[in-house]
Amino acid sequence: MLFKRKKAPTRIEKLRVAVWPRHSWSRSTRYLSKRVLRLTATPHVIAIGFAAGAFASFTPFIGLHFLISFALAYLLGGNIIASAFGTAIGNPLTFPLIWASTYKIGNWILSGGSHHPHHDKLEIELHHGMFSRSLDTILPLIKPMLVGAVPLGLISATVSYFIVLKGVEVYQRRRRNVLERKNQFRSGTVGEQTQD
Repeated sequence: MLFKRKKAPTRIEKLRVAVWPRHSWSRSTRYLSKRVLRLTATPHVIAIGFAAGAFASFTPFIGLHFLISFALAYLLGGNIIASAFGTAIGNPLTFPLIWASTYKIGNWILSGGSHHPHHDKLEIELHHGMFSRSLDTILPLIKPMLVGAVPLGLISATVSYFIVLKGVEVYQRRRRNVLERKNQFRSGTVGEQTQD
């Protein structure tokens, strides 16, 4: 193969690249934004798909973000590929903030806006042995995180919808102008050649 690597990456290298970008976060973000802008669909459809992915990344179901975003994009009439790109909102840098905020807001919503001391006890218990305990200890986290994911996911989806919508509109308008100028230039050159 022409562009095959000389030395195959080890499993640890593959895992590191899956969790952390090979070059930098800014380069990966620029690449992702260019991929979203170059999708072939209307700006509204692309923005809806991206927003579906952004919403899905706030849910506590880590391995299912792609599937949730695909289902939401399909139901809302959004671009499925854009929804996959939208799940990049949830990444190793943002997940700790997302999890903590969805848990806190979910607890606040479930308790009716008041603070209950047993929530602090649960946090302390989880902090001292989350991975050594059974699933019964982790399951109480899922409910508040799921409840908290709804408002935060909706806010994230709304903000990303408008950002992506405007970005794609500007990109597609510029692209159309460039193609029109190229077509005018070609038709002008062809006209001059036929006159000679």
